Amino acid sequence: MTMRSLMPMPFVATWLLAASMLPAAQAHAQTATPERPDVIYVPTPMAVVDAMLQLAKVTSADVVYDLGCGDGRIPVTAAKKFGARGVCIDIDPERIREADEHIARSGVGDKVRTVQGDLFQQPLGEATVVTVYLLDSINERLLPKLRRELKPGTRIVSHAFRMGAWEPEQTLTVDGRRIFFWTIPPR
Repeated sequence: MTMRSLMPMPFVATWLLAASMLPAAQAHAQTATPERPDVIYVPTPMAVVDAMLQLAKVTSADVVYDLGCGDGRIPVTAAKKFGARGVCIDIDPERIREADEHIARSGVGDKVRTVQGDLFQQPLGEATVVTVYLLDSINERLLPKLRRELKPGTRIVSHAFRMGAWEPEQTLTVDGRRIFFWTIPPR
């Protein structure tokens, strides 16, 4: 007598259906957006925001992407001070809500938009400036995506954390905080 002959027919059909769906469910679980951020939210001080945007030489022709945007202060400041467009990307819905409120209060809704999602899954090719305040390990994981998707000449500015072995072109210290700057090289 086999196990199958002991099971009622509807149970067997349900079991077989569930077993056939397992590989797809496992694949989805591996690619699904994490439910929580990889880093805690710590706002970048405004003096550092200003220095990051100045170091990147942001102008009205730029599109500033802030990866892990928090309350959206970097793209909002880029829009208000320089007339740039901006994109705030964050995985945390609370941060996106705060960024949306900041955008509305600042009157830059025509220039800055938010995207709730995993920064590793979002297309970045429109960016001319990318800002980050993540961790060394996340920046290092992000680097291949940046090099692959960003156009040569795109500027990258990081508050506090480096990009692995990629040496920054410039390093500043503002109010005791480090800022690193790179440019995507020609292909």
